Amino acid sequence: MLNIQPVVTLETSMGSFSVRLHADRAPLTAANFLAYVDSGRYDGSSIFRIVNPRNQTPSDPVRIRVIHGGTRPLAASNLPMIPLESTLQTGLSHRHGTLSMGREEPDSAEGDFFVCIGDQPHFDHGGARQPDGQGFAAFGEVCEGMAVVEAIFAAAGPEEYLAPEAEVRILRAYRRA
Repeated sequence: MLNIQPVVTLETSMGSFSVRLHADRAPLTAANFLAYVDSGRYDGSSIFRIVNPRNQTPSDPVRIRVIHGGTRPLAASNLPMIPLESTLQTGLSHRHGTLSMGREEPDSAEGDFFVCIGDQPHFDHGGARQPDGQGFAAFGEVCEGMAVVEAIFAAAGPEEYLAPEAEVRILRAYRRA
């Protein structure tokens, strides 16, 4: 039987946290994330961006609170982009601990992901974070280790993007049995 809520553990240089995926509600996005996990593409990557209201670009009218990591957009080793499974389709929403896929344009998600710190409805379909109003693809949530995620968030610097030496390394990502 197919596990419709697989769990993935991410071991980082600041500790481990686990995410439960909603493969039943966001099957394309969950399968994409698992393809990155299973191929080892997250091993050795990092949390490279931590956004809070203090370090966010002043011209951005929508204040967010996230940790953002995985593969870099448009990296040569990334898998093909996937279609957007919006929260309108899935019925999921961006709440505290939600795992979501990064994107620029609709249907442009690759291997970068983010975790919400606090409820973030502006990431949902119709929200103000993306000018196209399509939102982002929520596809899971932190099920263990939220204190580690919050500690990573607390390590934010003066800029959204961390200096290479300050990035939080993802040592290993794997499915749990």
